[in-house]
Amino acid sequence: MTSKNPSIVLAGGGTAGHISPLLAIAVALRSASPDAALLAVGTPAGMETRLVPAAGVKLATIDRVPFPRKPSADLVRLPARLAGAVRQAGSVLDEAAADVLVGVGGYVCTPMYLAARKRRIPIVIHEANTRPGLANRVGALFTKRVAVAFENTPLKGALHVGMPMRTEISHLDRTAARTAAREALGLDAAKPTLIVTGGSSGAQSINRTIAASLGQLADAGIQTLHITGRGKSVLDGDGRPLAADGYRQVEYIDGMELAYAAADVLLARSGAATVCEIAAVGVPAVLVPLPIGNGEQAMNAAGLVAAGGALLVADRDFNAGWVAAELIPLVTDKTRLATMEANSYRLGIRNADQRMAGLVLEAVSA
Repeated sequence: MTSKNPSIVLAGGGTAGHISPLLAIAVALRSASPDAALLAVGTPAGMETRLVPAAGVKLATIDRVPFPRKPSADLVRLPARLAGAVRQAGSVLDEAAADVLVGVGGYVCTPMYLAARKRRIPIVIHEANTRPGLANRVGALFTKRVAVAFENTPLKGALHVGMPMRTEISHLDRTAARTAAREALGLDAAKPTLIVTGGSSGAQSINRTIAASLGQLADAGIQTLHITGRGKSVLDGDGRPLAADGYRQVEYIDGMELAYAAADVLLARSGAATVCEIAAVGVPAVLVPLPIGNGEQAMNAAGLVAAGGALLVADRDFNAGWVAAELIPLVTDKTRLATMEANSYRLGIRNADQRMAGLVLEAVSA
């Protein structure tokens, strides 16, 4: 390694999609270089203010500087705001005596990249999405050490490393863990199992379709665990949490590895982290991309669907009729599920955290 203990600054935040890989990289760095000093940088209002300290990583914050896409007063104020954030970023890097900056995207990264470039601090970037964000497109102009989760992400010269994730997920043996996971989640160990999640924020359209399909699922002998999202319980006509035979509803669970182990089929949105984790553990999946935005979620899912590890259904088409015609036959077809599991697992990358740690320490040594 290096002659002194490296000082590593990791920038990113705003959403779990940025924070989760950042923390996975931090854990891998601690393992590879136990004496390294780690500092994460985020914004004062992002999820990182809760998640990063909870993971035992020190956090500094700088101002959030959004980049307006249309002419507005915010656009006029942008140069002054960005200059202020770059000064803050520079102070963070100087105080940490940073040897390297690792960026995973989000508002915080653009000023951090600009400050690091001015100081000639090496930059290492990880881009989680198939369509790279503005911050990482800017940062990629300043470094050749760019890594991506998806092979077809359009960043020049990028190295395909996969998605850094928690080892509880990347090292999961679904077969060995299934019985204990179902017991922990209050499920029957022997029944065909559908697990539904809309992610940390929930998914109202998915929730509505599942609510309308409970009778069909129960009649087919399928038990359903419905992870609705915090504060998004699905209610019946009397305003009470939905209840039915074979159906259990929770707002969240601690550790998605339990869901991945327990599920015969996972029904979910197709955020980048979800798609990569599905492949890493080999769980057969039905993916319902978000119908808003730039089509990124459908792009995230494309490789897994093409490999035969998942089915894709448009949000507008995901209804009780589709559940009856497509989902129920899938959950109860063990042969088809075994094929999907093998296809998915074959595509999965389970060492992205270690590969990123190697890139970072190589940058320090260089």
